Amino acid sequence: MKEKFSAAFLLMAVTLIVCLVASNLFATKLIHIFGLNLPGAVVVFPISYILNDCICEVWGFRKARLVIWLAFAMNFLVILLGQLLVWLPAAEFWDGATSFNYMFRMAPRVAGASLLAFLAGSGLNAYVMSKMKLSDRGRRFGLRAILSSVAGESVDSLIFMPIAFWGTPLSVLGGMMLAQVSFKVIYEIIVLPLTSRVVRKVKAWESVDVYDEGISYNPFRIADI
Repeated sequence: MKEKFSAAFLLMAVTLIVCLVASNLFATKLIHIFGLNLPGAVVVFPISYILNDCICEVWGFRKARLVIWLAFAMNFLVILLGQLLVWLPAAEFWDGATSFNYMFRMAPRVAGASLLAFLAGSGLNAYVMSKMKLSDRGRRFGLRAILSSVAGESVDSLIFMPIAFWGTPLSVLGGMMLAQVSFKVIYEIIVLPLTSRVVRKVKAWESVDVYDEGISYNPFRIADI
């Protein structure tokens, strides 16, 4: 009999995918908060890492790996369809073409950087979370969530920022990367009490708390769930 996915797992997986897709669209707006200029994606993108932590903590690395690849595939599909619609001629009477194209036209370099950065960053986040859970025997979820996010967000920025903003002076680029990682991690720390509560509730509700003993961490073994 094939294993069935729970409603809680599906809800978290779908929400993670939506947050990732939305972050690419929201990135077209730059916002100014706390004296920093940041892409609008910072409002929603950290949620994908929070959900990644929850999925990995409750259902284990293999389920998290599956969701990461699904998110990657769906984001790629949205980017591809967006480019197709930008390329197709707009109706003569429609005056929204410029705004639509601005929202969905993403340079291949930026799109590739975004996809690669998410795949590497989220994969590392889940790996660190899983390994630390084994070494801590399930204790200190808050610390594990923060440290795994720092690792994942840092790799994400290290990949995305230099590719997307190629040619930017290193001092400026370094400041942008530090600001983004810091903002995202602080964001996750603020909502950590809620995240911890959700994880406890889901574990009790699902009667599951997976420890990834003896599994393969090969990121390409997607069928191993």
